[in-house]
Amino acid sequence: MRGSLLLKRKATDTLRAGAVWGPGLLVMLADCDAGNVVAAAQSGAQWGIRLLPLLFALIPLLYMVQELSVRLGIFTGQGHGELIRERFGPVWAWASALGLVVAVMGSLVTEFTGVAGVGEMYGVSRNVTLPLAVGVLLAVILTGSHRRVDRVAIAIGAFELTFFAVVWHAHPDFLVLARQLRDIPFGHPQFAWLAAALIGATFNPWMVFYQQAAIADKKLTARDYPAARIETAVGAVLTQCLTAAILVAAATTLYGAGTQRGLQTVGDISTALSSVAGWQAGRLLFGVGVLGAALVAAIVCSLALAWGLGEVAGYRRSLERRPARAPWFYGVYAMALVVSAFVVWLTPDLVLLNVAAQVVNALMLPLVVGLLIALAVVALPRAHRLHGARFWLVGIIAGLVCIAGLLGAGLGWWS
Repeated sequence: MRGSLLLKRKATDTLRAGAVWGPGLLVMLADCDAGNVVAAAQSGAQWGIRLLPLLFALIPLLYMVQELSVRLGIFTGQGHGELIRERFGPVWAWASALGLVVAVMGSLVTEFTGVAGVGEMYGVSRNVTLPLAVGVLLAVILTGSHRRVDRVAIAIGAFELTFFAVVWHAHPDFLVLARQLRDIPFGHPQFAWLAAALIGATFNPWMVFYQQAAIADKKLTARDYPAARIETAVGAVLTQCLTAAILVAAATTLYGAGTQRGLQTVGDISTALSSVAGWQAGRLLFGVGVLGAALVAAIVCSLALAWGLGEVAGYRRSLERRPARAPWFYGVYAMALVVSAFVVWLTPDLVLLNVAAQVVNALMLPLVVGLLIALAVVALPRAHRLHGARFWLVGIIAGLVCIAGLLGAGLGWWS
């Protein structure tokens, strides 16, 4: 009898842990979005793998930041904006909300740029692809269920795994590539600019809002905390490895080939990378990956905006409510998609626009991380607060990354 009860309890715990997975993995798949792909490809094309160590060095802070979001969501049951308003007042809450709006709209523009670019690779006008993408993204969210949204979005994001196939087809010679690490031009403005872009691409402000709000909305408890932490750690490693795959593929095929200055569109990047896998196969692998990355990121960052503004403004916000019961929540989500798609419809598909959007994220990183750490100190129950050696570790690493991002953006801007 005892053995049967033990097996039943283990099965229940396993099922519960599986049910917890969703927000952490989803937000990390969204982190490797179209803008991230473009920044990584441009970095590899211009500087080989010299920026690759930076991607892996950012994994610990990425995990620490999102783990704090998990902790706050579970042990307070509140979203990020809601906690800021409660603990630090409406001024700081609206300041964070304004930063969220800027970050989300910048990201959405890059996502729809990716969608339009993939369509144009196959001769499909953005007049078709953009409305179609908006329709799909609206349909996904109107299910009125966290579980269904998580499953569909993760399935879409799984197409990003084709980036591993892209780098495999590139057949990188890591011994040759490793020699590039002997000469890292820290003081070069363009190198610094792309370093800032990769930092901003890794730490999107909407990631914090999304994961904390999703966990609070799903009503996860302390029992779910270990599984949520594991999910976040797996996601942090996965998203940086996906980005690294694109950077290495670009470094292998484009660096020193005379094309690094000519990458102006997603199609240009695809054309350059397709040469190593065959035109049709290479274009398909890259296109599917970018499309998956763009769509999953559009879902996540639009939801983050709808949740974040709702937390600050006080309107009803939940994926478990039907649109009629939470009209502002769904309205903000839809409006963000429509406006950003319209902007992309009007403007060219420039790589420079994508990279600049990531640099803006790097400039906002001190505000985002600063408020997150402050909340982890004052808003959590005493047993789970950020304190002691862990507080100093997170603070020092976050400070160094913020300084690097600001310096990189400054050097690149004034060059």
